[in-house]
Amino acid sequence: MGWAQLGVVEVRIVGSAEWAIWRALRLAALAEAPYAFSSTLADWQGKGDTEARWSARLTAVPFNVVVELDAQPAGMVSATEPDSAQTIEVLSMWVAPFARGRGVGDALIEAVVGWAGSRSARRLELRVMVGNEKAVALYRRHGFTETGLVSQNPDGSREAEMVRDMNGQPPEGTGTGRAPSL
Repeated sequence: MGWAQLGVVEVRIVGSAEWAIWRALRLAALAEAPYAFSSTLADWQGKGDTEARWSARLTAVPFNVVVELDAQPAGMVSATEPDSAQTIEVLSMWVAPFARGRGVGDALIEAVVGWAGSRSARRLELRVMVGNEKAVALYRRHGFTETGLVSQNPDGSREAEMVRDMNGQPPEGTGTGRAPSL
């Protein structure tokens, strides 16, 4: 059995000044995996593809991370501030095809978990497209469980809610029932 070369994984929090790297990853994500998001590539192109809009997105959502694998942008994730129930929503997670299975997804989730802990969050919540079993498996490995809540998007796609309790206890409740934020 040989050793797999996983590469060097670097996690970087990005802000509005780094909108161009976020833009490149987000457009790549929407083009490569349209089945995985409630937003579409068309939503973020054309008149909507402006520096002001990308910068505003990175300002409106307080935690935005880019992961590089061997100095190449390889993944992204965002998270909201805790709400009144101390729940943080995980948004826009994507790993580039060349980086899948190489620790990038793990690094993204660990970054969110660490940030959530620093915010005294009680729970993480996310939505994953029904049928995206590889993403579900990744989330399960990191302590997320399905709540049973499934929402339908205007385009007919369905998203299942998953949660992770930050206190080591089984998740309670069935979620907020909110529509995906971004």
